[in-house]
Amino acid sequence: MEIRWHGRGGQGAKTAAQLLAEAAMESGDYIQAFPEYGPERAGAPIKSFTRISKNPINIHCGVTNPDIVVVIDPTLLESVDVTKGLTNEGLLLINIAKPAAEIKKVLNFDKGKVATVDATSIALDTLKLPMPNLPMLGALLKLNPIVTLEALESKIKKKFLEKIGEEKTNANLEGVKRAYEEVNVSE
Repeated sequence: MEIRWHGRGGQGAKTAAQLLAEAAMESGDYIQAFPEYGPERAGAPIKSFTRISKNPINIHCGVTNPDIVVVIDPTLLESVDVTKGLTNEGLLLINIAKPAAEIKKVLNFDKGKVATVDATSIALDTLKLPMPNLPMLGALLKLNPIVTLEALESKIKKKFLEKIGEEKTNANLEGVKRAYEEVNVSE
């Protein structure tokens, strides 16, 4: 399973890619997770990659033919070809407050599935911060149960409980669960 994440510096694309990979590793899979930066500054477009396999992974390069593309920042749809290399059966998951069928038409995307979730609003409601990366993970797991929701929640608690405290960790977990329930998929 190969996943390419598109976001902007500071939105947590690297963290989301890494959390998913680490949850998969704890479930017994082989993993890779790494970012690709242009200019290293907040707001600059970035890509992160996740590879998950039942077998050892012997390639060490960016993901060029992803099974899944996750777009954390919808403004990138105007400047980056986020569908580049996406497999014919692929999944395009976008953080946007529009129905998936509408986005599929706008992008003229005729292969695979498109899914949308308003992860930024969910993050603002739950965490009180515009950090849509973890809600995007919840939506992704609804569409493709790469790891269980429980495995992801466990990894989030391990990573964040001491760093940001119980209240914010629980708010992040609530955002993950809400996005899991609210994701919209095109036919």
